[in-house]
Amino acid sequence: MPRFYCPQPLRPGATVDLPESVAHHLHVVRMQPGAALTLFDGSGGQYRATLLEIGKKRASALVGEHEAIEVELPFEVTLAQGLPEGAKMDWIIEKAVELGVAAIQPLAAQRSVVRLSGERAEKRHAHWQGVIESACEQCGRNRLARLAPVADFGRWLATSRESSGQRILLSPRATQSLAGWAQASPAQALTLLVGPEGGFTREEEDAALAAGALPLTMGPRVLRTETAALAATAMLAGIWGGM
Repeated sequence: MPRFYCPQPLRPGATVDLPESVAHHLHVVRMQPGAALTLFDGSGGQYRATLLEIGKKRASALVGEHEAIEVELPFEVTLAQGLPEGAKMDWIIEKAVELGVAAIQPLAAQRSVVRLSGERAEKRHAHWQGVIESACEQCGRNRLARLAPVADFGRWLATSRESSGQRILLSPRATQSLAGWAQASPAQALTLLVGPEGGFTREEEDAALAAGALPLTMGPRVLRTETAALAATAMLAGIWGGM
């Protein structure tokens, strides 16, 4: 059954106008009035719905019963990702959402090639928000991953000490493995710190350690930035549950 994010509070019996992008998609695939849909508003659970009207840019649906379905991980992962080049961040966000990451913090690190500020940062943030919504529609999540604005790595370290759980610095120079640590630790909220291409600098790693981050390695192979967080999240879910 087609699933769509509807950014307005939903309740059984209500008639809602669907987002223009959803209306366009339904028009392209020639969905007809009376078709069954699944809608979710990000607050938890999903709703059965029936398509009422459809046009090129407008569609409406009748909201049906609520289904208390959740597919979240049993622990919360925040991904603090050093900005990579090109479209890699789109890929990272999409796959991180599919794997169950609860929050994403883009970081401007010293080796980040991409620099975002002002209007350009706002446009990229809006684009990434759309990636999150589409990924949730596809993978069955009914709660949207939270997306923070791009932050300077050093400033973020200094101002986010209350961030979710234990900070884990993924570093090839670490001596303890993530898998070994997870097997010896209870499931818990944590923040994964992943550098851009080339990783974090020695200065940045030292600052992260001084701020309480735990350095862990993913094994003997050096992973690309677009692989590291996804492999780490999958590994944690395999050990603590959620896969």
